[in-house]
Amino acid sequence: MSQTTLAPPPQAARIQAGGRPRRRRPSRLHLLLVPLSVVMLAPLIWMVLLSISTQAETRRFPPGLPGGVHWQNYLDAWHEGPFGHWLLNSTIVSVTCVVGNLVFCALAGYAFARIPFFGSRVLFIAVLATLMVPFQIVMLPTLIVVRDLHLTDTLGALIAPNLATPFGVFLMRQFFTTVPRELEEAARIDGAGRLRTLLSIMLPLMGPTLATLSVLTFLNVWNDFLWPLIAIQSPGNMTIQMGLQNFQGSHLTNWPELMAATVTSQVPVLVLFVLAQRFFVRSIASSGFK
Repeated sequence: MSQTTLAPPPQAARIQAGGRPRRRRPSRLHLLLVPLSVVMLAPLIWMVLLSISTQAETRRFPPGLPGGVHWQNYLDAWHEGPFGHWLLNSTIVSVTCVVGNLVFCALAGYAFARIPFFGSRVLFIAVLATLMVPFQIVMLPTLIVVRDLHLTDTLGALIAPNLATPFGVFLMRQFFTTVPRELEEAARIDGAGRLRTLLSIMLPLMGPTLATLSVLTFLNVWNDFLWPLIAIQSPGNMTIQMGLQNFQGSHLTNWPELMAATVTSQVPVLVLFVLAQRFFVRSIASSGFK
């Protein structure tokens, strides 16, 4: 009998020929995105350049590159005030709010997607409607609630209003609707309850969505300035964004120290975004299966 040999698929042939799969060539769209990315990075680059300049160099016109690198601006900014304490406060508030959103938004999203109860659709629409309400409208009622809870001028005043967000509930609910019900039915047949199903079946599939919610929540809380400005009065409870205003005077602003402090405050945000950026597309395009 003659033995026939099956030809390898085209993808395998390409891998065998070159040892590795051929990379896709940049398209014309990439040529358009490159200058746009430069425009988006221009403010960040200019901020870094100002942070290593002298006070006289920041007042030049037309502006130019610094004559040297003055790392002393970062040390002066660090010792200008309790900068490390402000970073610690922002970290505590941001991380606590991220954990709260992951827990409460996941539970609420699962309830809206999988547990039928009277008025669920109306309640979900009401939750979505709060996304269209500007913060300036609910600012005063929120402050009254925080005052009645005796949380004014504490880190709790910054944490409590951000433990759950309507966007987080919407994001988690949309994820749960993409997961086939057969997975939950199989778990229910094996005797798992709602909470066990959520932890054992859903949680392993929620990685990209949870990462996206974590990054967005962290960015929102870390960069918030208006609400801490209203709820906090003591310098010891200030966040990093409130502390940056101390570098601005009524008649004179030390721009090198202000830019150095701003660069330092944005390092955790940039690191977190770089580490989690690959999860954004996956959380949108994924259907719940790898």
